[in-house]
Amino acid sequence: MAFTISEAEYKRRIEHVRERLRKRKLDALYLTNVTSIFYLTGYSYIATERPAALIIPVDGEITFMGPLLEEDHIPLRTKLIENVKTYVDYPGERHPIELFAEFLRDMGLANKRIGIDNKAGAGGTWGYRGPPITRKLREAKFVGMKDLVPSMRLIKSEEEIALIKESAKWANLAHVLLQEYTMEGLWDVEIALAASHEASVIMKKTLGPDYQPQRRSTPVTAGFRGQIGEMSAIPHSMATKRMIHKGDVVVTGAGADVGGYSCELERTMIIGKPTRKQRRYFNVMIKAQEAAFKTLKPRAKCSDVDRATIEVFRKAGLTNRVKHHTGHGLGLEGHEPPWLDIGNDALLHAGMVVSCEPGIYEKGFAGFRHSDTVLITEDGAEIITYYPRDIESLTIP
Repeated sequence: MAFTISEAEYKRRIEHVRERLRKRKLDALYLTNVTSIFYLTGYSYIATERPAALIIPVDGEITFMGPLLEEDHIPLRTKLIENVKTYVDYPGERHPIELFAEFLRDMGLANKRIGIDNKAGAGGTWGYRGPPITRKLREAKFVGMKDLVPSMRLIKSEEEIALIKESAKWANLAHVLLQEYTMEGLWDVEIALAASHEASVIMKKTLGPDYQPQRRSTPVTAGFRGQIGEMSAIPHSMATKRMIHKGDVVVTGAGADVGGYSCELERTMIIGKPTRKQRRYFNVMIKAQEAAFKTLKPRAKCSDVDRATIEVFRKAGLTNRVKHHTGHGLGLEGHEPPWLDIGNDALLHAGMVVSCEPGIYEKGFAGFRHSDTVLITEDGAEIITYYPRDIESLTIP
């Protein structure tokens, strides 16, 4: 299979952008979002304080404006960026945004109507400060279009779905290794590194010389993110200092970069024989996820999916243990629209890919969450991730 989006699909995406620009009588699109730039060109880079932007004119060359350190990188990753305009570094003798204004004039875009995803003209990461491009190119009319590319990303193409499904295969392998290596007395970090390393090596050997990660440095990652024992009750824990003990509940996560896309696979595991309370919380979480699975289908409201899980927790008397909504979109980013949230009445459509991860958490005790990647199909939904979900399979003696 192909391990990246085809050039033909990238070109179709760019043509769609140009059609939208024509309909709104705009002359170009100015993008600063690194994910949007990758979505349209296949070019991924490390966003820093240094301003960078992609210019897609209705007619003319697609141009990247950014730091000199990206100049040699671009042709290695994409053929779709036809022109590169650079500055040495930030803040420089002249601020990069001043140079961007000059670059746009050179491209014939002064006095033109330009769609833009961020009127500052730069991403603003890592301490960046600077004047907005709207102030440095006052002759142009800038029109906000921050939702254009994100809206295109909501419905996945066949190529995107194939990449996410391939990601699920390698996430599954990484999780197999993670569970195999998990035992009392180890630090979760050493288990995660061992499983991620072995899965990455196997993935590269299997997929061959044409495979490389597109948006990460590591092909496959699997780990716990510190969600060990009582810290499993912190949904977005980052690390823990203690070792794994008998009786711990641990929450895992695994994903793999295939063409820049990744699935999401998370499981709750128990070290040793589950207690009565652990088993109860685990089973309620499973029932909530199954309720969500039944609700996921075309034309269902995102809010209805969340309500289905809330109802399960309500009947179990555990609504006070809920700390987040049922799920979110997946694809190029770990979290992206649509949001499976009680406050979001947007409809699901075939081709959307979401996580399904209702969870419950009790401070000082434990957290319980599985996450599976689900594709909305024409007549229902397909669960893409397939690691075992039952408590027997996830109990580590």
